[in-house]
Amino acid sequence: MSKNVIVIGGGIIGLCSAYYLQKEGCQVTVVDQSNMDSGASYVNAGYLSPSHIIPLSAPGVMKKGIKWMFNSSSPLYIKPRLDTDFLRWTLAFNKSCNAGHVKKAIPIIKEISVLSQDLYDDIKTAENFTFHYEKKGLLMLCQTEKMLEEEIKTVHLAQQEGLEAEEITLKELHKLEPNVTLNVKGAIYYKCDSHSTPNEFMNELKAYLKNTGVQFFANEKVEDIETNKDKITSVITNKQKLSGDEFVLAAGSWSALISKKLDLKLLLQAGKGYRINTQQPTGIRIPSILAEAKVAVTPMNGFTRFAGTMEIAGINQNINKVRVEAIANAAHRYYPEIELTEQEKDNAACGLRPVSPDGMPYIGKSSKCENLTIATGHAMMGWSMGTATGKLVAETIIGKKPSLDMTMFNPDRKF
Repeated sequence: MSKNVIVIGGGIIGLCSAYYLQKEGCQVTVVDQSNMDSGASYVNAGYLSPSHIIPLSAPGVMKKGIKWMFNSSSPLYIKPRLDTDFLRWTLAFNKSCNAGHVKKAIPIIKEISVLSQDLYDDIKTAENFTFHYEKKGLLMLCQTEKMLEEEIKTVHLAQQEGLEAEEITLKELHKLEPNVTLNVKGAIYYKCDSHSTPNEFMNELKAYLKNTGVQFFANEKVEDIETNKDKITSVITNKQKLSGDEFVLAAGSWSALISKKLDLKLLLQAGKGYRINTQQPTGIRIPSILAEAKVAVTPMNGFTRFAGTMEIAGINQNINKVRVEAIANAAHRYYPEIELTEQEKDNAACGLRPVSPDGMPYIGKSSKCENLTIATGHAMMGWSMGTATGKLVAETIIGKKPSLDMTMFNPDRKF
């Protein structure tokens, strides 16, 4: 049965949800408060990374976060503030930072990431898309023996999950990256990963959806939600009222604010990330993560992107020059011949990633609203999990058996 579905949010999660819903014969409308050409879906590192199997809420992260709280250039910066939602999230995050949670999360994160990678392949083939997409793997570059030891432990976990990954020698690293000078002690190579140029996929997907009848309303903010008993009847934007049979909340970091209109307590914080692009010839062939600095390096179509940091400081899109400088300095430390220019740093952009307390996305229906499907909270993995999330959203709304076990994604889960 065809359904009229309103998708709130036009980022990677919202668009992938719209894609699979229209494939199921639904009439789909996407509404977003922005112009749908910026934000986390456009400034991310473009990774499709089954290798990223450890959730953000891992043992020791909270301790590091408290230590880094006094260093605004640190890889993870949690700005302390007297805010009830932030304090509740912090307590839940701290509770989730344990080995038991990580052990349960690893296979689930791997499964959704692998499925998502396969679905990017399927979409590109099925729709004859031409977006930049390469399968060259991912390097973890380490400058210290301590970090290399930590990454080797993660490699063993990845191998146990059947992922193609290994420690490589400096000689092997030079063969993989013959055109760059690297200041590192060692490296890990995840052959299972791939990468893309985000804006190319987003633009092709938007054009495809418009051509297949999906309606788009940009620059429209959802100001209120009308309900009848336990069902949404319509959303009211600053310009109009949109009625539907089913609703998808995929508004990224703004999802928690919108969910409050339904008396839902969705624990979510905005995690700001930054990117610097350079069109200088860098010689970099393979995407890399600068392990100690937590900076991602991606050779995209026509430029190289340096992206990173996690700044949990509320919903704002202010550019913190200190954090931009930290990314640029890290690039030079690991690649001594690369020097990002002042103009490139001045042109830095940021995006807000929705972070749940346990590092797992929220995907599925809440028991408090029978025709609302929630899809948010992916943190740094929104791009990696985007297509699979969209498919799960469509399966949930249509009533099909889900492609994956969704238990750990339950929006009503307790922390």
